[in-house]
Amino acid sequence: MNNRLGILTLMLLMLPLMVQAQIRKDGYYKDLFMDSGIMLTSRDDLPAARFLNLSWERLCTGEQSDQSRVTETDSVMQSQRIVGYDLDENGVLLYPDGAPRYRVIYVNGGKATAHGNSLTPRGIERIRQYCAAGGSYVGTCAGAFFASKGTTKDGNDKPNASYSGVWNGYTTSTGLEHSYTSLLVEKKSPLLRYYDFGGDMRIDSVRHNGGCYMPERADMPRGTEVLLRYDGDTLKLKNSIHKTVNAWAYKASDHSGRIVVTGSHPEAIDNGERLELFAAMLQYAIDGNGTPTLKGELIDTVARAMTRCTHDNDPAHTRIGDRQYHHFVVNVPKGAKAVTIDLSTIKGWDTYDLYLFASDKGFAFNDNSRYSNVARGANKKLVVTAPKPGKLYVSVYCDSTVETVDTPWGEQYTGMLNVLNGIPYTIKSTVTK
Repeated sequence: MNNRLGILTLMLLMLPLMVQAQIRKDGYYKDLFMDSGIMLTSRDDLPAARFLNLSWERLCTGEQSDQSRVTETDSVMQSQRIVGYDLDENGVLLYPDGAPRYRVIYVNGGKATAHGNSLTPRGIERIRQYCAAGGSYVGTCAGAFFASKGTTKDGNDKPNASYSGVWNGYTTSTGLEHSYTSLLVEKKSPLLRYYDFGGDMRIDSVRHNGGCYMPERADMPRGTEVLLRYDGDTLKLKNSIHKTVNAWAYKASDHSGRIVVTGSHPEAIDNGERLELFAAMLQYAIDGNGTPTLKGELIDTVARAMTRCTHDNDPAHTRIGDRQYHHFVVNVPKGAKAVTIDLSTIKGWDTYDLYLFASDKGFAFNDNSRYSNVARGANKKLVVTAPKPGKLYVSVYCDSTVETVDTPWGEQYTGMLNVLNGIPYTIKSTVTK
């Protein structure tokens, strides 16, 4: 273990210390984070992510079938990535203010309870925070179990504290292992927005190994959508799973992310309808990201300090993370000649790249803003002349980010590590009448 850590340290030190990012229009560091953590399938590739050209990272530890192969380093790496540590207070899934840092997390198959135990209650809470704040979730097999609040059998519900409960319903084990099933596409399944799956409403030969189905009952969470059902006509099971729900989706509110899960295993396939199935699940999840939120109104001539840290529990005044947008609004009075936005930071932080955008059409991003200042550095000014009366939306974007190095545990960060706990700044608006 010490040799592996020594090699990892050397690899980190050899990388460049700075990297210039490409501005993202959506305010996420990357598209996808794959959880192949403790007691989950160790996966280095995700064909559907490549198929969709998603940017992604992963956590990868020992094989899920052998608890004895889980090392102390596995536990440390998982804890640092998911729970956080001194250089990254709340882990890679969340920005310093608690907003989601990736658009979607994918949780692999494996052993759901054992994985939840390894995450600890703090790690499970990170995933709950991530989904509640607008990050989406995709899970297969164990990932579907883990998304629920427990299991049910013969009418007896069994809550599981090691599950995340991001979908507040119960799952039931199929009892089917080491097999393949056909899946029936629900007539109004939103997955049909992306692919027609050959036009026959059926996807053949999808791997299944100890997964689950969703019992349809009166108290299942409102807003749950049925996506796929099992075609179990040819399966000789004690309890038939024919036309039980194989895949479902759920979105709690406009500001939360979308949960999309299946009891089967389409994730490893690199061609055909099964690839399209998993790609559609990822796309539907990503399209269900939560809506952006305002940090607040900029009061005329009053500097707003965005300098708090995660542990201060003040997200409205917390520092900005890498490739993140912070959104504000200025109420422009009638007859205003100009609105000037001043952005500044403290000594030692002025070399980081913070950009300014403004729009009178809604939240300001780099691809829709009428006004922008993308000069290098953190200190800058943006002047909006002859502004329309009403709301002027202003955003700050952090273009500085970390560099990554590939390791046996997935990507590890180097370079501009300060961005993980956020870049402090002050923003002020001044209306000229």
